[in-house]
Amino acid sequence: MTDFEKLNHSTSHLMAEAISHLYPGAKFGFGPAIEEGFYYDVDFPTPITEEDLPAIEKEMHKIAAKNEKFVKEVVSKEQAKELFKDNPYKLELIDGFEGEISIYRQGDWFDLCKGDHVESTGKIQNFKLLNIAGAYWRGDSKNKQLVRIYGTSWPSRQALDNYLKMLEDRKQRDHRKLGKELGLFMLSEYGPGFPFWLPNGMIVRTELENMWKEVHRKYDYLLVDTPIMLSKELWITSGHWDHYKDNMFTTEVEEKEFAIKPMNCPGSILCYKNDLHSYRELPLRYAELGHVHRFEASGALNGLFRVRSFTQDDAHTFVRPDQIESEIRSILKLYDEIYSMFGLEYKIELSTRPEEGYIGSIDIWNESERILQEVCEASGKEFKINPGDGAFYGPKLDFKVRDCMNRVWQCGTIQLDMNLPERFDVSYIDEKGEKVRPVMIHRACFGSIERFIGIIIENFGGAFPLWLSPEHVRVLPVNNDFHLEKAQEIVSLLKQNGLRASLDAGEDKLGYRMRNAQVKKVPYTVVIGDHEKEEGTVTYRHFGCKAQHTVKLEEFIEMLKAEISSRSLPKYEE
Repeated sequence: MTDFEKLNHSTSHLMAEAISHLYPGAKFGFGPAIEEGFYYDVDFPTPITEEDLPAIEKEMHKIAAKNEKFVKEVVSKEQAKELFKDNPYKLELIDGFEGEISIYRQGDWFDLCKGDHVESTGKIQNFKLLNIAGAYWRGDSKNKQLVRIYGTSWPSRQALDNYLKMLEDRKQRDHRKLGKELGLFMLSEYGPGFPFWLPNGMIVRTELENMWKEVHRKYDYLLVDTPIMLSKELWITSGHWDHYKDNMFTTEVEEKEFAIKPMNCPGSILCYKNDLHSYRELPLRYAELGHVHRFEASGALNGLFRVRSFTQDDAHTFVRPDQIESEIRSILKLYDEIYSMFGLEYKIELSTRPEEGYIGSIDIWNESERILQEVCEASGKEFKINPGDGAFYGPKLDFKVRDCMNRVWQCGTIQLDMNLPERFDVSYIDEKGEKVRPVMIHRACFGSIERFIGIIIENFGGAFPLWLSPEHVRVLPVNNDFHLEKAQEIVSLLKQNGLRASLDAGEDKLGYRMRNAQVKKVPYTVVIGDHEKEEGTVTYRHFGCKAQHTVKLEEFIEMLKAEISSRSLPKYEE
């Protein structure tokens, strides 16, 4: 446990003690440290709101001033049950424990805990309770919903203030707010969880998809498109009908049941099975921007981050066992190429074979895990192993992407699958002329187009790199009586060169029109006055910069075309 985690874990206990003073009878669930702070799940005897958080903070400061020691105690299972006899949540946890149990005390409060903690509550000074949310006990919607209080704790006041400022910056970058302001997408009560893409958003989406297709063709993927709705029999074969039916949209056609696909894998398998394949053809890579639907609870929907209709940037590769290593290396190279376009760093998590319930040869599992680990090590990226956390059908790699606001997102994944090739009787002819099973690799780089666009809206604060921007250039004549015609010529020439250009010849003052272009995050704003008209030049300002530059129009066009073709990140001047 890091010092930051230790501090936040201790602060969660401090908050729980304060709650126990203010709300006698409150029952506590989990209270861990998380990446940027902590939370505690609480069953309150009376309803609370975020307006109650300052009172809890005040009580926390009173306790911190007492400088109470954190003291570890080891008790038997029977003693633990006696200590927590009034808390059904803790009793449920205790029933699952074996052997001795540790608790931590401070002041008049104690909890089940393995540690670690700071020495005393006096070490906890710089904290803030942030918000509350609902959380089902143990993450199961069949259980009671508890109140989850989030907070954060830092070693200094300056560090806390910096973090709180970053939270405010994140609010300004909220993709739902920017999506509305920039005309990117909308949501409607007529289709909860089904995004509507507006004209500017369609430009971003189309450019993103075009880049994705270009990169995948370069890496020898074959693009396919599979039906959005397929029969119940297919989903029974794949196993989704038994394990995923409640999350699927179903319908009946000619007295036969169909389901709108929640995943693209079975469709890719049918594409593979359309022909016989030799070992010489492998690896065979199918890539698809597949439109899928999943029934998500209405309370879980969140802008583009959690929707019911989305596009997975899927690929399914069929390989011989001896090709797994080279294929994983190729996928990592592809991921590096794509993530670097957005300035996104990532770390990798490797999930290995479960203790029981897995399928396939243990030798293939061991070899696959060895390959995945060695490839991760060779990549130079930070990675960790999650023992026993793999799917029953194969080990997997998850890619955790960190944005410019220090948030971590689960985006890419690579999964080795020995299950679906067996279920669908997938095979290839080996060098001996015999039918053998390939290993199937599932992988997605973005995870979903919608969610990834939400991430990059917030990562760039709506100010996209030029190649993605809905509008490349906005041209402003200084005075319509003298400069409008020239400005119109320039807009026409920019468009002829494939640039997305617009004209703002409104009656507002030039300063107001300049400001409006900045508000709309237009990468380049061009001003046309007497000098530009006479000299055949343009004076431009880059978004986020105060400096103006005057260059020949032809030079300006070539500069923009080069920036677009390189898909470079924005560079802001001081």
